[in-house]
Amino acid sequence: MEVILKNMMEILVLEKLDEMSDQLDCCKCEKCRLDIASYALNRLPPKYVATYLGEVYSKLDTLSVQYDADLLNAIYQAAQIVKENPSHKSEE
Repeated sequence: MEVILKNMMEILVLEKLDEMSDQLDCCKCEKCRLDIASYALNRLPPKYVATYLGEVYSKLDTLSVQYDADLLNAIYQAAQIVKENPSHKSEE
């Protein structure tokens, strides 16, 4: 099996963003979703692991409660920024 390098924070941000998308008061298009994820990831510390492809998800359990709190905070801030400054015209 091939060993890969993966930023676990990227996986966590995208999963958490999908879980809470209905709670965020902003556009839910793919462009805005990726803008929110990018903004949040640029404000969170990376969490790289070298792992076998099949073991990536098992590493998610190793992250602390503080990472989860920081993750939520970064996503909420990102959603607010993207809502106020969307990179596309609003559809009214």
